[in-house]
Amino acid sequence: MIIEDDQIIREGYTLLIGHAEGYSVVNSYASFDEAAKNIANDAPGVILLDIELPGTNGIEAIPKLKKLVPHAHILILTVYESEKLIFEALTNGASGYLTKNTAPSKIVESVKEVNEGGGPMSVNIARMVIRSFQRNQESPLSKRETEILEQIANGKSRGQVAKELFIDLETVRTHIKKIYMKLDVNSRADAIRLAKQNKLIK
Repeated sequence: MIIEDDQIIREGYTLLIGHAEGYSVVNSYASFDEAAKNIANDAPGVILLDIELPGTNGIEAIPKLKKLVPHAHILILTVYESEKLIFEALTNGASGYLTKNTAPSKIVESVKEVNEGGGPMSVNIARMVIRSFQRNQESPLSKRETEILEQIANGKSRGQVAKELFIDLETVRTHIKKIYMKLDVNSRADAIRLAKQNKLIK
């Protein structure tokens, strides 16, 4: 089953998986709220789930889907690569996490893998998960502050960070001020340099 609000993408996934040997798409929906009405009848084995959906978003939908269809495997397929969203999705019960630039053949492969009990991830997502375990666990920065500093170190503007993390610009500014205070620095370059030296970010 596919839950994806973009009609063209939804139809594309339906065709892709519908043509894969041994698989069929039992139904597709533009939102979780729409899917929830009929999902017990659809009884899918695997659910491809987007994060940014109208109404209930994908992260909030995961535990609800697990209650409605406990045996279904949930595979996130999204444009977002935020560490917070990845961990929220996996903690809430998603079995895998792919980004939408994943090759079509890999998406089909991942449906098969998740159906067999695997945990498929895009290469960049797997790297991010590994990086989070390699960080200094004694960091003075909170998880959110670390995430924001990593995004900035990767060249993202404050506006891009706000959009990526679903927070407003003022919240990003407040976090950056706290980062500077905790690291006792006055500039972005110094914050990044010091954080990398002390393995607070990768």
